Amino acid sequence: MLPEGVLCSDCRATPPHFARAVAYGAYREGLREMVHQLKYERVSALAKPLGAKLAETIRQLETTADLSLMVVAVPLFPARQAERGYNQSILLADAAIRFLKTTTPAWKLTAAHAALKRTRHTESQYALSPKGRHANLRGAFEVADKAVFAGKEVLLIDDIYTTGATAGECARVLRKAGAARVWVATLARAQVERARAEPEDSVAMWSH
Repeated sequence: MLPEGVLCSDCRATPPHFARAVAYGAYREGLREMVHQLKYERVSALAKPLGAKLAETIRQLETTADLSLMVVAVPLFPARQAERGYNQSILLADAAIRFLKTTTPAWKLTAAHAALKRTRHTESQYALSPKGRHANLRGAFEVADKAVFAGKEVLLIDDIYTTGATAGECARVLRKAGAARVWVATLARAQVERARAEPEDSVAMWSH
C-alpha cells in the first residue's frame, strides 16, 4: 500500500474524483473470510462488528472532512441485490453510523443510500486494463435526486477497495450532481496483483 498522499501511476494519469480513500485493513486472512461470509454466505450478523471496524476507519477523516456528511453506499444492480438478499455495503454503512452516533456524537452522518443508483450490470473488473475498468463502469451509476447532495460533503462506503475505479466513478457522478467533496471509506484494501493471481476469488473480482 502506498503512503498517504502518494498516488500510484494510474491515479497520476487519471486523478480520482474523491478527496481521499481510507480502509480498515488489508484484504487477507480473517478479514477476507469475514467479508466473504457477509457478502456471499448471507451472514448478515457480521455487519455489526465489521461496521464498528469501519467506524474506526471513518475516524481517520476527522481532521480533514466535514463531520456532517451525507453517507451513501456503493449500490448494487437490482438483480444482483435481489440474488444476494441485501447490499452488504449498506449494512456496513448503517452499522458504522449507529456505532459513531453512540461513541462519537460529533459525527453527524446521514444515510442517503437510495439517492445513488446503479443503472446497469457491469462485468468483473479484475482482468481489465485501467482504461478498460473506467469504460466498464462509465454510465453505470446515477443520482436520483441532485438536491440531496448539492453543496454537501459525501462519504462513500464500500466493502473492498482495489483499483479505485468503482469509487472513482461513483465520486464522479456525485460531484457532477453537486457534491462539494467525496470521501471514501472501505473495510478492506485489496492488492490488484493478488486479485489477478487469484481469479477464483469472487470477492477479489469486485463483483458488486
